[in-house]
Amino acid sequence: MNHMFRMIAAAAIAALPAWSQQQPAAAPKPATAPQPMSFFVTSTSPGNGANLGGLAGADKHCQALATALGAGDRTWRAYLSLSPAAGQPAVNARDRIGTGPWFNAKGARIAQNTGDLHGDTIDQARMGNTLTKATALTEKGEPVKGVGDSPNQHDILTGSKPDGTAFNDGQDHTCNNWTSNGDGSAQVGHHDRTGGPGISWNAVHASRGCSQANLVSTGGNGYFYCFAVKSGN
Repeated sequence: MNHMFRMIAAAAIAALPAWSQQQPAAAPKPATAPQPMSFFVTSTSPGNGANLGGLAGADKHCQALATALGAGDRTWRAYLSLSPAAGQPAVNARDRIGTGPWFNAKGARIAQNTGDLHGDTIDQARMGNTLTKATALTEKGEPVKGVGDSPNQHDILTGSKPDGTAFNDGQDHTCNNWTSNGDGSAQVGHHDRTGGPGISWNAVHASRGCSQANLVSTGGNGYFYCFAVKSGN
């Protein structure tokens, strides 16, 4: 009798739909944690025009803004070049920011490395960085006003050529190496890649002057880019 019951039970199981005999589905894998922020546009300017206190002052501003958002465990540098002056060598913005990759406050990748960031090769120029108004966010994850907004603040201080290097033509492109709020001029890029005479994120035109009023009058507010060099340092 027991043998008969076992045969009946086996037949009943075999008759069940295939899906009912399958093992329970494995639990879904947790989503990959977002990458920590390693790039942002400053949400505020020091407020003294292009006098940022030199590179040290600009770096300090980046570090303070990042620290306020809990990202102070990384070393932050301002994306700014220095022109050769008084026997001092030039400093290239691209050489100050580490090797990447860099991610904005929302976890979106901006560029994999310095070659991608600056479009060093044809392929890198075509596929490299993803900087636009939608991705060039502040440390708070907020967009920066650009063309079509009031006021337009898309001029971002860099003092750099498109390849991220300093000018070496004897002209002032850095407001006296970021210490002047009066005479001089600063090279700027457009974070929204909009407006003329070019669409570069880091080198479009010169500012009208170095005062806060002059930076504002040419479409900026004294903002600059900040990049994390590495963590835990």
